[in-house]
Amino acid sequence: MVLGSVLNPVNSSIISVSLVAIGVALGAPPSQTVWLVSALYVATAIGQPMMGRLIELYGPRPLFLTGAALTGLAGLVGALAPSLWVLVLARVILGFGTCAGYPASMYLLRSESDRTGRSSPAGVLSVLAIANQTVIVIGPALGGLLIHLGGWRSTFAINIPLALGCLIVGMIWLPNSAAPRRETRSGPAGLAGLDLPGMVLFAATLISLLLFLMNPHTGHWYLPVIAVVLAAALTVRELRTAQPFLDIRTLAGSRPLLASYARGLLIAMVANCFLYGFPQWLEEDRGLDPTTAGLVMLPMSATAIAVSAIAGRRAEIRGKLLAGSAAQLAACALLLAIRPSAPLWLLPAAACAIGIPYGLNNLAIQNAVYHQADPQRIGSSAGLLRTFSYLGAIGSTVGTSAFLTPGSGTTGLHHLAWFMLAASALFLLITLADRTLRHTGTGTGTDTA
Repeated sequence: MVLGSVLNPVNSSIISVSLVAIGVALGAPPSQTVWLVSALYVATAIGQPMMGRLIELYGPRPLFLTGAALTGLAGLVGALAPSLWVLVLARVILGFGTCAGYPASMYLLRSESDRTGRSSPAGVLSVLAIANQTVIVIGPALGGLLIHLGGWRSTFAINIPLALGCLIVGMIWLPNSAAPRRETRSGPAGLAGLDLPGMVLFAATLISLLLFLMNPHTGHWYLPVIAVVLAAALTVRELRTAQPFLDIRTLAGSRPLLASYARGLLIAMVANCFLYGFPQWLEEDRGLDPTTAGLVMLPMSATAIAVSAIAGRRAEIRGKLLAGSAAQLAACALLLAIRPSAPLWLLPAAACAIGIPYGLNNLAIQNAVYHQADPQRIGSSAGLLRTFSYLGAIGSTVGTSAFLTPGSGTTGLHHLAWFMLAASALFLLITLADRTLRHTGTGTGTDTA
């Protein structure tokens, strides 16, 4: 479960220190290399809930193995790519290939919980959260090391052995078959539960929205309009079908779950602003090479591991989110203290500070969704959490590109910090307003809304 679920976050972050080198090698400006980030985000935002739904219908094994094979293919295409746009295609394939791991893990956890009667496998959930949040912050350091050893192409080629590892362990340990949930037992091979029109409308809605978010401009006013029209059509379709891809009624009636999705979006926005913006500032304004910039980011990982390991021992969720909210505000404020002449020790200290809320909040949000989601929809609900996270990540690219413009220097970094502070304040307000968190995951009330 861990190996499959980390493929997506490691590929999300490993590219952060590679963009400059890729741009130089292929003669591409930053306005084009940013598509290497956005392409994965778009593919993942669309693919995660789709994979989750397919896992609910057909079980985790076939989807997990298919995703691993696509990941290996993407690594090969990227390693041999002759141009930037072939690299973008590789990132799209990579996005879809890495979508299966996390929903499959959450599905297996819920199935095991049902089998054993244990309502909250807190230890396993903690391991899963630690692995995912650790890998995403190790990514920049790993990327810097790979570039040092084998050039930027090695950041794509690393997916080949990772995919082979997933294929091997998946074929050995994943169950050969998994009985579909009760709702999908009608029809041949569960086909009655596969809402293809809903999936297509969902994908089209997200593509329209994301294309606008990646390049917000008044000349693109028609994209959000198209997104709204498609979203309305999706809502009508899903309300009328017996087995919808997105259970609109359940989502609309589950404010705690929607609040968790909103928190997932905001924490991803804050973390990715730092994850991509800070190394860019380190390389362009402090003159650090990619390897050193990656090492500066490494304390974020170490701190997130320690915080998650300690906090994971307690099932209570609200306290983690409140502490994480306060730490997030403090970490963003620390960025305002960074100056061009700041001592070197302050740079990893800033990474360490952002690791505290990252460890607390991601662990708490994952646990909240596990308890708040309909058990019959845990795969697609977990996938939808990743969709919201990638919407936040795309929002971070908007903020990063808006504030860290060529020549913006430390002033641009400070403007980005204010943007992160605003998102952190909203995160805190949503958490304070959600009273259901007092009982979620504690066993003292109903978990699902």
